[in-house]
Amino acid sequence: MKWISLYVLAGCLQFSNLSIAQQTIPAVIPGDFADPSVISDGKNYYAVGTSSEWAPHFPIYRSGDLQKWEPVGYVFEKAPEWTVGSFWAPEYYFMNDQYYIYYTARRKKDNISCMGVAVSNYPDHGFVDKGVIVDFGKEAIDAFIVEDNGQRYITFKAYGLDQRPIEILAMKLSADGLHAEGDAFSLLKDDTRVGLEGQSFLKKDGYFYMFYSAGNCCGLKCDYNVQVARSKEFKGPYERFQHNPILFENKDWKCSGHGTFVQDKKGRYQYLYHAYNKESTVYTGRQGLLAELVWPEENGWPVFQQHTANKLNSSTSNIHDSFNDKEPALHWQWDWRHSTPSFHQSNGQLRLSGTVTNNNPTGIVLTVRPIKANFSISTKLTAQNSALQGLAYYGDAGASLGIGIIGRQIQVWMVRDQQFNVIQSVDLPTSDSVELKFSVDKDHRCHFYYKSGKNNWIQIELKSPVSANFLPQWDRSPRPGLHFRGNEKEYASFSQFKLE
Repeated sequence: MKWISLYVLAGCLQFSNLSIAQQTIPAVIPGDFADPSVISDGKNYYAVGTSSEWAPHFPIYRSGDLQKWEPVGYVFEKAPEWTVGSFWAPEYYFMNDQYYIYYTARRKKDNISCMGVAVSNYPDHGFVDKGVIVDFGKEAIDAFIVEDNGQRYITFKAYGLDQRPIEILAMKLSADGLHAEGDAFSLLKDDTRVGLEGQSFLKKDGYFYMFYSAGNCCGLKCDYNVQVARSKEFKGPYERFQHNPILFENKDWKCSGHGTFVQDKKGRYQYLYHAYNKESTVYTGRQGLLAELVWPEENGWPVFQQHTANKLNSSTSNIHDSFNDKEPALHWQWDWRHSTPSFHQSNGQLRLSGTVTNNNPTGIVLTVRPIKANFSISTKLTAQNSALQGLAYYGDAGASLGIGIIGRQIQVWMVRDQQFNVIQSVDLPTSDSVELKFSVDKDHRCHFYYKSGKNNWIQIELKSPVSANFLPQWDRSPRPGLHFRGNEKEYASFSQFKLE
């Protein structure tokens, strides 16, 4: 009878996989939202993700059902004093009637990635940084908290920059959650040198299950996947599942990994993780997806079941911002390493100015997260001065392109290899208000348009095609947005912004 049940189960799983292949697996948090962590306060769910070099740091989303999410804020409006960049892998934990977020960032004094912790009475705001909690060798990243027999432990990835196998290590966590104690000990070792990180744990039927990501996380050559190992004791030894990986590439997505679990309102375990869309890949980044974890048999190994839908969740695909609210919208982020923007809005106008570092030839770009590789952005400008102001598609300070107005001239420009160049210019025929548009097609070719007064859009003819294929960075997608390049005493003024 046992063999018959297993045979029927295998057939059901094959049918399930076939059904998935005929449907779409949607992103529940579309756009760049890597290394997500999720928690519930009993009423709503909250998710926090990697922000890398974008500020504000660590975006937070809220949902009532794990399917429809809205942005509600950030962990840090300003970077903690000890940090200099690489804000990765924030991890929620609730204890002592407070919300903790354990996160990775590079330390200012030596550029080493360490793990810090921030605490709040709320899951979506009010976080206060408490500084470095784990400083281990050349790198300590990807925190996850585990409790065993009343003792909490902080687990993390180590030796990723050493000439030795990566290991998942653990240390005791103090009762207040703010200090690691004692010596680190090893839980799992990457003897095959395929990669090991992004661990999370569940306990079921007397086993500790460690879910971890193997392979290369990021970029066009990524091969990330989720694997599992288990042990009767938290400290090991851990046995790897012989049929790993358990979450991997499908027809819609690739490089799945680095997620955490939460129980839904029916008690089912849901895994929020990231993956690249196979069509838009690095141009939309690692997006947030959801899969259910099930155990087909008692004491057996778990499997993931993907959530499917007839079409992509497009609730956040378009942005129409008319700047009528008292405060700027939460979707704006910028490269905090190379720019310090100053912006505010009132009466349907957004004013943008600020300062940049000496190694930033681009200027300031207020960016938004696209969920498609082909899109268009447009804006209407209301100030004309000696500053360049308009639209940009930003990969980094040394890799960007855009269209803007400076004085009475429209310029199409590009920054590549740290060099700013105007690739085409057009003189404005009138003093009417000016609108600019910038579109990117499915082959990543860029097209530039303008119109003045009530005229129709005019496409700017280029001497040669302009491609955006040099913009993506290894750990984050390029982003479009509003642009200012000029003296900090000047400003750009916009009366609308659209992403479609």
